[in-house]
Amino acid sequence: MVVGRRIAFDDDRLAAGETGLVVFDMLECYRGPVEEAGTLPNVVKLTKACRSAGLPVFFARADHRADGKDFALTMSDTDSHFRSWGPLNEPPEVPPFGSGSPMLLPLRELEMSEADFDIPKHRWSAFAGTCLDISLRALGISTILLVGGSTHVGVASTAYAARDLDYQVTVVRDGCHGFKEQREFFFDHVFPRMCKVRTVDEVIASIVP
Repeated sequence: MVVGRRIAFDDDRLAAGETGLVVFDMLECYRGPVEEAGTLPNVVKLTKACRSAGLPVFFARADHRADGKDFALTMSDTDSHFRSWGPLNEPPEVPPFGSGSPMLLPLRELEMSEADFDIPKHRWSAFAGTCLDISLRALGISTILLVGGSTHVGVASTAYAARDLDYQVTVVRDGCHGFKEQREFFFDHVFPRMCKVRTVDEVIASIVP
């Protein structure tokens, strides 16, 4: 049921032609955290289901110049593991892998093809400075499914941006990875307030022609 431009809170239908899957930073360089979280089989299952139903798949993936000249300039107190910066832990000036590296490609199990959308990104949000928004709108997509990680960093940043751009957002709980404590906090206390939270099986069951 649609009320004006607003979708009813109890309407979980995901229509082909209106829904797209955004796979965030599920890259070869992050294979360890992805496999540790056990989310890869779930995302493979969801990706195949979306393709079968005609839902486009967008691979948002980190992509930086090898010389680091497109790095974010904002400074933080700690690194990604919450260790303080200092003489023995200085902020990196170049990325571990530069643009064009096979380590920055989506995990091979996800079988990215020319039919999918490759969205190189230079900031946490998949919308910041990329073609994601215009690609979604060109296809008439109004709802995005969001998987990947880290949950409290790029996934959250992308979900906030999508909401502010008036997209309907479903974050897929068993399709996201990252630190367990932060991941659970976002799924239990943040995402339900700003979007929908569903499992892979719930999403697949909601896809309609």
